[in-house]
Amino acid sequence: MKIGYVRVSSNEQITDRQFKLLVDSCDRIMAETISAKDIQRPVYQETIDLLNEGDTLVISSIDRAFRNTMDALSEADKLRARGVHFQILNLAIDTSNADGRLAYTVIAAVAQHERERISERVQQGQAIAKAKGVHIGRPPVMTPCDIRIAKRKLDNGECTISEIADQFGIHPWTVTRSLRRLEDHK
Repeated sequence: MKIGYVRVSSNEQITDRQFKLLVDSCDRIMAETISAKDIQRPVYQETIDLLNEGDTLVISSIDRAFRNTMDALSEADKLRARGVHFQILNLAIDTSNADGRLAYTVIAAVAQHERERISERVQQGQAIAKAKGVHIGRPPVMTPCDIRIAKRKLDNGECTISEIADQFGIHPWTVTRSLRRLEDHK
């Protein structure tokens, strides 16, 4: 049996491309939305548990299943020890021989390097944006004007933090943190 594994990191990403690559060559396709960095990937583990000797795990590309080079090599070794074949559709690699294992090792290292470079570029871009005063992260729930109005109402005893939180549909801690930020910027 050939079982395909599809993974995307967020709900905004679409699995269609991976499904199209796997649908013609797999008997079954398992999919999950989770970061590869997460150690607990329940659907991936379920996929591995379903594989028996002679079966094949099929993925569209190496970065869809593994966190880093060591993870990729370790998982390939575990599969090989169980007699499970391993196929990466965007690579023509047969991990049953020494040359294939060498090529797989090099490609796993290159994939990890690319992930690290992407992470570095994102961090550099965020640092540059932050230095220019661009807000990084989610937009604030309360605007500076909202926070000043909330502070005035609290100071005048017109309402409590919980009541302000209810008005905005947020948790009281969010109001408290917003008020602290206002105080810190004075």
